[in-house]
Amino acid sequence: MNDQRIVDKEKVSSVLLISAIIVGLFVLWGALSPNTLNRAANEGLDWMLVNFGWFYMLVTAFFVVFVIILAISPYGKVRLGDPNEKPEYSWYSWIGMLFAAGIGVGFVFWGVAEPVLYYLDPPMGYTAETSAAAVAGLRYAVYHWALHPWAIFSIVGLTLAYVQFRKNRPALISSAFYPLIGDRVNGWFGRSIDILAVIATCTGVATTFGLSALQITGGLSYISAIPNNVWTQITIIAIVTVLFMFSAAKGLDKGIKRLSNINLAVAGLLLLFVIVVGPTLFIAESIVTTLGGYITNVAEMSLTMTPFAESGWLGRNTIFFWAWHIAWAPFMGIFIARISRGRTIREFMAGVLLVPSLLAVIWFTSFGGTALNIEIAGSVPIGEMVTDNVEIALFATLGELPLSMITSFLAVILILIFFITSADSASYVLGTMTSKGSLNPGLMVKMLWGILIAGTASVLLISGDGGLGALQTASIIAALPFAIIMAFMIISVLIMIGRDYSKENVKRRRRRQKKMSEEIKDDLYDDLKEDVYEQVKEEVREDVYEQVKEEVREDIYEQVKEELYEELNEDSDSMK
Repeated sequence: MNDQRIVDKEKVSSVLLISAIIVGLFVLWGALSPNTLNRAANEGLDWMLVNFGWFYMLVTAFFVVFVIILAISPYGKVRLGDPNEKPEYSWYSWIGMLFAAGIGVGFVFWGVAEPVLYYLDPPMGYTAETSAAAVAGLRYAVYHWALHPWAIFSIVGLTLAYVQFRKNRPALISSAFYPLIGDRVNGWFGRSIDILAVIATCTGVATTFGLSALQITGGLSYISAIPNNVWTQITIIAIVTVLFMFSAAKGLDKGIKRLSNINLAVAGLLLLFVIVVGPTLFIAESIVTTLGGYITNVAEMSLTMTPFAESGWLGRNTIFFWAWHIAWAPFMGIFIARISRGRTIREFMAGVLLVPSLLAVIWFTSFGGTALNIEIAGSVPIGEMVTDNVEIALFATLGELPLSMITSFLAVILILIFFITSADSASYVLGTMTSKGSLNPGLMVKMLWGILIAGTASVLLISGDGGLGALQTASIIAALPFAIIMAFMIISVLIMIGRDYSKENVKRRRRRQKKMSEEIKDDLYDDLKEDVYEQVKEEVREDVYEQVKEEVREDIYEQVKEELYEELNEDSDSMK
């Protein structure tokens, strides 16, 4: 049974046909009647927030608790692959691909915007434009991008890595349900799960496409005469779609890996520049304060809603981010699983959960703290600029620091490469999901999904007022059914790990018993050998003694006989 395993012989996957048709119809709807799409999306959003906002808050908090407990439990020693298998990618490349696969776009887009927006429009309990609102703004920005999103991604990634590399199942979301529904994962039930995952992924990825296009055009318009409008954004999407095709043709190792390493270095340089050139002491103090506040308040923030007050803040912010991350989960999960072979569950969780969370604290506090410092000082109305055009937040902040043209250009390059790697990795994942789990989907399938995602993002930008509203709405709606699927994935992966861990415990116990038996046997052998040696030695001594005694006796007998014979002869002679 090889890597591509347990699939039928159809040349074209039914998942590909059905999901591509659904996404294509969605794009067509938006192209022909963008107003009705926007209206329908907003109605769905209102219904979702009223009825299921509590569910998003509760389930994401549970995800965080689950992955932490799993990592520190004895299950953390289980390896995603053969027991002695080594990781496929180095730590640096692995982290780079995690960061650049798509979530890095969110860091760059919201790194300045979120803290400033929350300073001007804080959550309940805070007064706008106060020092408390500034502290809360940084803390909530980190909250939206640290443990919770990465816990969501890690659950899907861990489950898929486990079923692929331990159970030889295809790289499909439905494969995770084999312990629960058995062979029905190969039928329409499993295909329905995969189709839902594809649609959720398309929506989540399209959101990132739209955000990237918004920020690139916003940055270009800030540093040049290029207009910041929807047609410029669509042009950027078209250009990136063409560029990603070259990366996709290179494959995972030569395409995404190289771009990810480059982008991680560029992001690191830009971050270091802001820390050194910006308000360094203010940033350092903000990092300590934000990290402490996050650790102290994360449980309260995770389980706080506003049932006694009319407030849409949670829906516009926290719940949107949870839904967006869940919509991203199939894509990030399959991609993370693909690059994590050979790592233990504990290593996997440390890399996927802790490192990006620490980066989130440093990134949002550095960029957001610098913007808040400028806003509070009153030298430049950063808040007003961000409110009017959220996509120019990063560039407005860099504009107040030295070498702004160079750093703004670097920021555009950074976002562009993030955009390309997101498109490349998204097309790879969607190609895998619609090619029966193949870890090497065909180039044409990847191209098809790249074009469909680009079309979806373009339509959403046209249909919404400025684009972002429609993108947010589509993500929240698509994420709800997949959040339910993720809850069942946890049950499935626990069943698989529990069974395998029990089997390995039995094997370890048997090996330990065998080793102990051999050690006891060796000790008994040595003791018995000494006893037998002494016994045999004594017996041999007695035998030798008797044998020597007999020989001596014979010798003495012959000697005495000879002497006696001689004496008798002498006596006989004398008598004569």
